[in-house]
Amino acid sequence: AFFYGGMVRAKSVLNMIMMSFISMGTIGVLWVLFGYSMAFGNSVGGLGIVGDPFQYFGLAGLMSPDAAVFTLPSLVFVAFQACFAIIAVALVSGAIADRASFGGWTLFTILWGVLVYFPVAGWVFAFDGFTGEHGGWIANWLGALDFAGGTAIHINAGISALALALVLKPRIGFGSKPMRPHNMTLVMLGAGLLWFGWFGFNAGSAVAAN
Repeated sequence: AFFYGGMVRAKSVLNMIMMSFISMGTIGVLWVLFGYSMAFGNSVGGLGIVGDPFQYFGLAGLMSPDAAVFTLPSLVFVAFQACFAIIAVALVSGAIADRASFGGWTLFTILWGVLVYFPVAGWVFAFDGFTGEHGGWIANWLGALDFAGGTAIHINAGISALALALVLKPRIGFGSKPMRPHNMTLVMLGAGLLWFGWFGFNAGSAVAAN
């Protein structure tokens, strides 16, 4: 929110920041309902495409004190992964600054989370026997280790951002009106928070600080 908010013109900063915040609301609710289960539930048919959305529906079976992922309480892992489900969607918003209505963006977060991020996160982060008997095809068939989110988050969001930018076309006045960032201090604050947070992502994705 800070990183992108500082890079737009002053008239767009509130919309830009709120695009990140609404992602916390929509994806956070969907993640609890069935998103986590789609990503980390047992793969439907053992194909490695999508997890069973009903296995952990509403986090069923994960709130017990005995529920754990390795040595972590299950809800800690659920919350940790929720952060990256949210930020993956928010990453896309930077590509469409000044070019999308708030309502349109809100609908996009819901559709993209369900149809794109939840399944792809399972492909990359769900290993066989980890949270389900069968996990995702990239993690298990290709043996990829993605501790920094380069696949499920950066490539995934980047391709989607490019597609949206091409669909929405350049913003009105691009090339003829000044569109300088309104607050570089916010940009640097946001960059610092992201930089710090990504160290936590690397350790957390390995389920260890080692």
